[in-house]
Amino acid sequence: MISNLDFEKPIFELEKKIAELKSLSTDGNLNLQSEVKKLENRLAQVKKETYLHLTPWQRVQLARHPKRPYTMDYIRAAFTDFIELHGDRTFADDKALIGGFARLEGRPFLIIGHQKGRDAKENIMRNFGSAHPEGYRKALRLMRMAEKFNVPIVAFVDTPGAYPGIGAEERGQAYTIAVNLREMARIRVPIIVIVIGEGGSGGALGIGVGDRVLVLENAYYSVISPEGCAAILWKDRTKAPEAAAALRLTAKDLLEMKLIDEVVKEPLGGAHRDPEESGRAVKAAIQKHWRSLEGTAPETLLANRYEKFRVMGVFEELASTHALTPIPARHAGGRHPERKRNEKRVSGVQ
Repeated sequence: MISNLDFEKPIFELEKKIAELKSLSTDGNLNLQSEVKKLENRLAQVKKETYLHLTPWQRVQLARHPKRPYTMDYIRAAFTDFIELHGDRTFADDKALIGGFARLEGRPFLIIGHQKGRDAKENIMRNFGSAHPEGYRKALRLMRMAEKFNVPIVAFVDTPGAYPGIGAEERGQAYTIAVNLREMARIRVPIIVIVIGEGGSGGALGIGVGDRVLVLENAYYSVISPEGCAAILWKDRTKAPEAAAALRLTAKDLLEMKLIDEVVKEPLGGAHRDPEESGRAVKAAIQKHWRSLEGTAPETLLANRYEKFRVMGVFEELASTHALTPIPARHAGGRHPERKRNEKRVSGVQ
């Protein structure tokens, strides 16, 4: 049974009516094919009207759907011979971030990715996909191993954010993520990053530096959750839908801003509606981008990766500004030290 979201209720009501009519037709020897056909046509129309015009907040809800495929589901769909490796060799094994080696059409790959749970018990074990510092250290350990053996890397991102607990902070959460950003920029093998669900801030970036960054159609990638943004800006978490729109966190927005390389299509209604089709789409995307990176010299790979992230964000430098700091009397005969800084001001960031 697929859990329904509020905006999906008309769809599920129609699906329920169709199922009831089909049951009556089978059990009661009634010919209700024409009625069923009408409802099926209506259902197809409602689905298109709903899913082709989703708001950013509705896409966030789909990205968080409890039935949505997770990292292990995509590993099973696209790869074979997966062998999971454990531990950061410093503190512990973080089950919120998994990693190991697998094969895609016979070619070895390193797979790393956030992993959520399917029920309360597993979610507690997986920490709801929020990794600790040891998870990011484990990921980096495995990436260095992949570099040593010249094995390409695929990273699946699906986290509400890095775990913000006291213990995680004491063990260097921010520092560990920063180290991963630096080191992933230096890894001398191809890295393909795919945001499959939630792309929450630094927790996503901790395994998100790559030569190709892909985002599934109903996934999101953002500096903060819509609820967190709403709580800060409006002091009201119920403003999350407005925050989601303002953050421009959808795959379409990210592609328009040239922050990602491709939007991977999902089945109508979301990846959970047809996990097998979604798995095939992800596999095809990995193969496509791997072919474009295969054989690239490491020096070229690193230069292109650096440039890719270096050019993100656009700003303008103004020759002057009206909002200059007043010049104290002691600087009246010369140039105030603040004036030079104010003459170069960021006027807008896209």
